[in-house]
Amino acid sequence: MGFLLLCGLAYAGGVISYLPLLALMLPEKVEQIAGDARLDVFTACVIAGGIAASISNIVFGWLSDCSFAAGKGRRGWMVLGVVALALSFAGVAAANTPMSVLVAIVFFQIAVNIILAPLFALMAEEIPDGQKGTVGGLLSLASPAATMLSTWMFVAVPGAEAVHLAIVALVVALCVLPLLLIRPRIVADAVVPEQEKQMLRGDMAIAWTARIFVQMAGAALSSYLIYYFESIAPELREGMKARVGNLLTLAYFAPVPLAILLGRISDRIDRRKPFLFATAALASVGIVVMALADNWQAGAVGVCIYTAGIAIFLALHATFSMQLLPNPRHRGRDLGLLNLTNTLPILAGPALTWLLATPEDFDPALWVLAILTLIGGLIVLLVRGRR
Repeated sequence: MGFLLLCGLAYAGGVISYLPLLALMLPEKVEQIAGDARLDVFTACVIAGGIAASISNIVFGWLSDCSFAAGKGRRGWMVLGVVALALSFAGVAAANTPMSVLVAIVFFQIAVNIILAPLFALMAEEIPDGQKGTVGGLLSLASPAATMLSTWMFVAVPGAEAVHLAIVALVVALCVLPLLLIRPRIVADAVVPEQEKQMLRGDMAIAWTARIFVQMAGAALSSYLIYYFESIAPELREGMKARVGNLLTLAYFAPVPLAILLGRISDRIDRRKPFLFATAALASVGIVVMALADNWQAGAVGVCIYTAGIAIFLALHATFSMQLLPNPRHRGRDLGLLNLTNTLPILAGPALTWLLATPEDFDPALWVLAILTLIGGLIVLLVRGRR
């Protein structure tokens, strides 16, 4: 259990590296720099960063495969990622024009994925299948930890953006370091017949598609959440960043015990798909509530329902996908391709929101995102090789 906790802590460091900046700090920075053009500039940053994240996760996953095959392991790449992240934060703090912000975000996304790409491959090969549901539940702790840190920073440590970014960089290093200091514990790979490998490749494609649909909403809502609340509660615009940070802390912490419980149950009964469908459906209901809301309280309820469903779905899906990898020699590369389900929606989700939403009305975009999330939950039921 101790090793699983270290993996969960390292992943929390990965989420802490990006969630405070992308969800809370970047929207405010863009608004200060771009003013009325904030949606355009912010969307450009999100799309450029998503492209950088997509490519870098595959590249550094593959490079970690090469290091692993050469007997050097994957942990050295994660050290490089922590250093690169600190440098990228310096670039973000110094940026003062739309173009400089965009360039800084691209570098930042590359740094984040130097950490995360080897980390997921490491978990796939060092955690037995019978414990992957449990670690999936533990992964759900990452987002509440990130939002709690954000809220604490903005309330208890008043200061410039650079101070907040320095705190994030330090916390990330402290979260990742313990896993880097222990020796690898490789789990022996079971022999998979060629016919089953073919099925797993198809299943991986199905799981990939399901997560793409679900993450469309995740990317859009995490990016535009502050703007959404400003549209339904303009009277609360002052202090909105801290208010949303508090809400996200509550929303992410609430489902953690359930996520861990469902992860352990899924390990015991060796079934993941029913839990994945149920949590995607719950997330869809939350988005519908957001679309119907016309005040802060109703919108906050919708966010909490959505967050409970999506947090558990993504945590369980991450470890479920590790069981679908057809070739142990290419874990990093294949998980990098799977990571496109996180980064491609960063391109499509915000673009969809930009097309359908205005600063005063997010309802059309929310209805479309609710439908896409439910479709994603249905698609995952088509996986054949694992239950």
